Amino acid sequence: MNISKKTSNFNSLSLSAYGVHHDRIRYQLSPSELHEITLENNMGREASSGALAINTGAFTGRSPQDRFIVKDAITADEVWWGNINIPFEPEAFDSLYEKVIAYLNDKELYVRDCYACADANYRMDIRVITEYPWSSLFAYNMFIRPTVEELKHFEPEWTVISAPGFRADPQIDGTRQHNFAILNFTKKMVLIGGSGYTGEIKKGIFSALNFILPVQKKTLPMHCSANTGKEGDTSIFFGLSGTGKTTLSTDASRKLIGDDEHGWNNENAVFNFEGGCYAKVINLSEDNEPEIYKAIKKGALLENVVMDDYGVVDFTDTSITQNTRVSYPIYHIDNVQRPSIGKNPKHIFFLTADAFGVLPPISKLTPSQAAYHFISGYTAKVAGTEAGVVEPVPSFSACFGAPFMPLHPARYAEMLSKKMKESGVSVWLVNTGWTGGPYGVGTRMKLKYTRAMIKAVINGDLGLYSYDKYHIHSVFGVAQPRECPGVPTSVLSPRTTWNDDEAYYSTAFKLTNAFRENFKKYEAYSSEEIRRGGPQRYAF
Repeated sequence: MNISKKTSNFNSLSLSAYGVHHDRIRYQLSPSELHEITLENNMGREASSGALAINTGAFTGRSPQDRFIVKDAITADEVWWGNINIPFEPEAFDSLYEKVIAYLNDKELYVRDCYACADANYRMDIRVITEYPWSSLFAYNMFIRPTVEELKHFEPEWTVISAPGFRADPQIDGTRQHNFAILNFTKKMVLIGGSGYTGEIKKGIFSALNFILPVQKKTLPMHCSANTGKEGDTSIFFGLSGTGKTTLSTDASRKLIGDDEHGWNNENAVFNFEGGCYAKVINLSEDNEPEIYKAIKKGALLENVVMDDYGVVDFTDTSITQNTRVSYPIYHIDNVQRPSIGKNPKHIFFLTADAFGVLPPISKLTPSQAAYHFISGYTAKVAGTEAGVVEPVPSFSACFGAPFMPLHPARYAEMLSKKMKESGVSVWLVNTGWTGGPYGVGTRMKLKYTRAMIKAVINGDLGLYSYDKYHIHSVFGVAQPRECPGVPTSVLSPRTTWNDDEAYYSTAFKLTNAFRENFKKYEAYSSEEIRRGGPQRYAF
């Protein structure tokens, strides 16, 4: 699709090839321009930090039941169809697209050209067309920003169209309700309507890459954060929203590669898909998360936070949603890896917010356990992260990112297993959730303890496995360290924190049953070695 630019200074362009036939196009505006336009249109407020604060409307999180993939010649035999990857007819997409374009022909539009994937060998050039100015600011923050020279020859490969004000008619358009996010691999497009939640924009491209990279490039896409040390050692943090990916990877002593989406290529390098960070800000404080706190300044975009008359944000206020967010360009963090590529992965951390409070705060996994827990992806859905979730719910999300994975989870697990064996990485399960009891009884694991455990692994302080240094968990079979610098010994044993052995073991076995029940749908695709990695009584 060849879209011609009207002027040499890139202030406007034609969108006629998309069906938009007006010239009210605001192209490649700066963050400050988008900030001011949002304020002028009474679509947001400026926080005391200088950041722009907006409300995304009825949707303050993704709506996974309204995410579709067009079923066509490219996807029909590759996608793992079901209640995660919901099929959409090509003809229905074309009809809905025409309606969205007709709606946008009456709107001033904001267009941003950008790209994904820091590794040039995997680069995807993207055009983001939005109805709202702050959606374009989000795209500026989250995708990688081309140089002026790169823009002169820019040809978008994929297009994202975001029309929050458009409402579909489910009876006519084939959607479940008025909102939708649809991927079309033939037309290379993400079509979003009825929702202003900005996360749909970035997750649309992430979902596309999760299909393209393994199928076409034989490269593993990962829902993870990553950082690197002075010696070039890379650590990878898998986990769903609210488990601590952004917080734990943003470490002043290590360079941040990225906070959410990465690829692991055939040269054993890890590269960031994005050019920014999208962090949860619930209970954010300068003491606990200084790097993220300081990144919230002019150019950052706050979502669904509560502010007083002076623009001071109350990060503890969840009256709008618990899924309060901020997006900012990665250069708002002082200590970042440039370019966003890391070599020699040494440690992998699976982060889980265990709502039952029975998993150890950290445990070392065997290769079979690593594969099992990767396919299982156990965590808790945090209130507000998805539409309809009003309190944390124990949940399983394959590959720690099932809503964004078009292929069968076993395909990603096989790729990860191969990478782990080739690179010799150590794999750790980290519970950033509850201790001393389940949600509502126990308390959330202290961030300083989790940081200390991560640091101990990276520094080698936990050492190699041995019976005198590790205890084999009697229910889950994982190896939990008996001691860790900076962490009270009692904290390392979840059973000890409960002070009620009967209640602890009863709850633990309930969770193991949930693991086994969930894994049934993957058993036919998994080897005996992987099946043995599940919770059962056996020696390490």
